[in-house]
Amino acid sequence: MSRRCELTGKAPRKGSIIWRSGKAKKAGGIGTHVTAITKRKFYPNLQRVKALVDGQVRYIRVCAKAIKKGLVVKPPKRTWKKPEGGAVAPAKA
Repeated sequence: MSRRCELTGKAPRKGSIIWRSGKAKKAGGIGTHVTAITKRKFYPNLQRVKALVDGQVRYIRVCAKAIKKGLVVKPPKRTWKKPEGGAVAPAKA
């Protein structure tokens, strides 16, 4: 399963962590120095939500930004209730 938003196409991006040591000149030091740079990835904030897609209700993986923008159409709430007694009708053969 890919880490990609189904609506916006947002995917992991490459980046790096920059390690610094020393005290800033503003704070009375001799300045900070880069000691190491390591690779890392920035992942999209994917959420699994129930949505209305092509007239059908199904689960999709979308980023939080798409949900906030209102790109996800939520399905209507269920209105029917379970039958009294909780028993399921037997299947006919």
